Amino acid sequence: MMKTRPLSLSTPITHISKAAFLHLIPFQFATSATERSFSDSDAWEEGEEGDPSPIIQDHDLLRKSNNSPTSLNVLDLIDRGSIEPDPEIYNRLLKRATHMKKLKEGRIIHAHFLGSKFKSDLFILNTIINMYAKCGSLSDAQKAFDEMRLKDMVTWTALITGYAQNDRAEEAIALFPQMLRQGLKPNQFTFASLLKAFGAAQSNERGRQVHAFCVKYGCDLNVYVGSSLLDMYARYGDMKEANLVFDGLSCKNEVSCNALIAGYARKGEGEEAFKQFWKMQRAGFEATHFTYSSVFSSCASIGALEQGKWVHAHMIKSGCKLIAFVGNTLLDMYAKAGSIEDARKVFDRLDKSDVVSWNSMLTGCAQHGRGKEAIQRFEEMLRIGIEPNEITFLCVLTACSHNGLLNEGQFYFELMKRYNVEPKVEHYVTIVDLLGRAGLLDQAQRYINDMPIEPTAAVWGALLGACRMHRNMELGAYAAERVFELDPHDSGPHVLLSNIYASAGRWSDAARVRKMMKDSGVKKEPACSWVEIENSVHMFVANDDSHPQREEIQKMWEKISAKIKEVGYVPDTNYVLLFVDQQEREAKLQYHSEKLALAFALLNTPPGATIRIKKNIRMCGDCHSAIKFVSMVMEREIVVRDTNRFHHFSNGFCSCGDYW
Repeated sequence: MMKTRPLSLSTPITHISKAAFLHLIPFQFATSATERSFSDSDAWEEGEEGDPSPIIQDHDLLRKSNNSPTSLNVLDLIDRGSIEPDPEIYNRLLKRATHMKKLKEGRIIHAHFLGSKFKSDLFILNTIINMYAKCGSLSDAQKAFDEMRLKDMVTWTALITGYAQNDRAEEAIALFPQMLRQGLKPNQFTFASLLKAFGAAQSNERGRQVHAFCVKYGCDLNVYVGSSLLDMYARYGDMKEANLVFDGLSCKNEVSCNALIAGYARKGEGEEAFKQFWKMQRAGFEATHFTYSSVFSSCASIGALEQGKWVHAHMIKSGCKLIAFVGNTLLDMYAKAGSIEDARKVFDRLDKSDVVSWNSMLTGCAQHGRGKEAIQRFEEMLRIGIEPNEITFLCVLTACSHNGLLNEGQFYFELMKRYNVEPKVEHYVTIVDLLGRAGLLDQAQRYINDMPIEPTAAVWGALLGACRMHRNMELGAYAAERVFELDPHDSGPHVLLSNIYASAGRWSDAARVRKMMKDSGVKKEPACSWVEIENSVHMFVANDDSHPQREEIQKMWEKISAKIKEVGYVPDTNYVLLFVDQQEREAKLQYHSEKLALAFALLNTPPGATIRIKKNIRMCGDCHSAIKFVSMVMEREIVVRDTNRFHHFSNGFCSCGDYW
């Protein structure tokens, strides 16, 4: 009878027959299928002497074993003496559990390892901490760490990394000084993980201290540590320091480039993000999904539709697939940059639409005045079983508010209870806005008084905006006083109240509010409009005379103004909030920033081309009326994006239906 010896997973089996090996496998696996699997090429490796030798494959490592103490087949084989245990067996098992995110199996392997003669093996104990951290069980990782009698730098780094990667920055940060007190020297992996944690922290002071440690230990020029450093500074919004770190890297890669681009994107500095993207291309680095996602976010923030289209084409040409999170940012870019049609196309082509995709589409519908479409899509979302979250409901409520869908908005607010979504202050703001826009100002005030949470400045600000719209001076003054108490440094409410008084001819009260602003150091943001022509952005402010084409622009608008007056445009001088005569009021209206931007675009774009204008405050009623007439007489589609929404002007009509 042939004698067999225990088998090891770490070396080929060269001295045992196939029949003897199969005899050692539990009966339920020793089938003809098992024999075939061991005769396949992927189940055999050449031994040292060229003999075919069966090796247990990675996909069999966590195979279950019924009616056994451990429930894992390989551990049972070890217990029966069929496999000779060694640290490599446990290492392979733990790596497989980590890769598959099998926490239950990882705990079983850990317990079995502690019962072996290798239970003090530092390498395997470090692997166990890493396994728990990667599987998301920081309590198990911390317990394993605390029970270790001997720890090295890898041990500390594994736990620091675990906390950092699981968004528990403070715990990761607290471990660093403890590690230093043990006399251990941190390495590049320690610093990379620590800096990720500091990037999520509130203050950058401690992050700067760790930067000093990076320099002290000679790790600051390492590309991964450097990328983490600049990512940390970028998350703090300190792009100057992030650039200094980037420029100091002796070797740059896609990771460092992406960190810098993402930093500019998060800060809303879209043009700088684009510059870094071009530099990345010229340097020969390949753009990744993260690169495109950041660039699309930048396009969305500044409304750069043409540049966004170019980057989209670049992504397609490079062969980068439209995976979920990139598809969501692309969809968001098209919606926020003004093309709801392109946003729809991207949405329809997504392989898998998640709640983020639906929320982006709903937001686009709301911003573009497609209230009924937003409701239809929301109902479809519920039908196919996607669970709405608080952002979903906020999108739907905003769409209802922008389109005067009063009953629908109130219905969906109540629907939040069915999905266990607790209303936040943002949801209450939309209901106040919904009631206020509909002219139900007293009802809106009662709603605020009955709210289960304390009203914020944003809640009272929504009522103030509605009072400005409906010219209710008394309630507007009351709402403004509440806003001043809660947020005295916001210029918007001061300007709104001043405008309410000015509209009613109460110039002394308007002047009093302006003086209050001056005394409090509150400064009004100047009204600006932007228009992009051939990848160049042109900015205009009211009564702007600094543009090189100022004379042509003024003559163009005078010509347009004469044309639209012929077809019914009448300047609404109520929007000139200065104590001047009627003639001067009308003259002031003609040089609002969006009108100057429109005249410039008409001068510098081919006939029939769509014009896209962005404005940093809400468009005034007179400009809204004038641009409707311009879209008709000039036969142009004109898209204006202000702080509230998009206005699509075409053939004398606006997509908002004059409800805005």
